[in-house]
Parts: sequence; C-alpha cells; structure tokens
Amino acid sequence: MFAKHGAEDHTVPIPGIKQKTLAFGDRTLMTEFVLAKGSVLPDHAHPYEQTGYLVKGHIVVRIGQTEHDATPGDAWCIPMNVAHGARILEDSVAVEVFSPTRADYLPKEKR
Repeated sequence: MFAKHGAEDHTVPIPGIKQKTLAFGDRTLMTEFVLAKGSVLPDHAHPYEQTGYLVKGHIVVRIGQTEHDATPGDAWCIPMNVAHGARILEDSVAVEVFSPTRADYLPKEKR
C-alpha cells in the first residue's frame, strides 16, 4: 500500500485528540495523532502492540505504572493489554504503529 498525503480531516475520538490513519497492511497500521496542550488520554488497554514516536511537542506517556517525559525524537513500545495513557504538555504530534491491524482505525470503506 502507498498512501499520498492528503487533506482528509482527522477524527476526534476524545476532545483535544485528533487521529488519522496514514497507512495499513495485513499486520500493521500507522496513525498520526495531533494532541492539543492540556489534553489527557485516559488510561486504557487493548490487544494491540503500540509503538510510537513523538514528532513534535512535549507529552508524559504512562506505560503501566511508569511515566516517561517525552520530547521530539523519543519513542516507546507498549505491549499488548498493558494500561497506558498520556498528558499533553504542549501541542504535539505523534505517529504510532499498531499490530495487529486495528479494524476500528481502518477507513470506513475498508472495515
């Protein structure tokens, strides 16, 4: 699959958190998250491994019981079914890859 950058709108699953699926295959899916300063991603867990990279901004990522102060260039990997969340300290952009592919993040025509 090749995906050309487009002007499609992001979805807003939580106030202050925008997301857009960038590309996906049979086993992985890549998503861009645009995070507004002051937003909170509540603790949650899911059956997907999640690997992320902070492109810009400043966030605190909680993985299990440990908080990590993330700045541009930092990366993380969250194992399947481990509780995690984040506090957004500055307007930020993160790119994350999920495995296996998340059906709920696929474009509607691909579900």
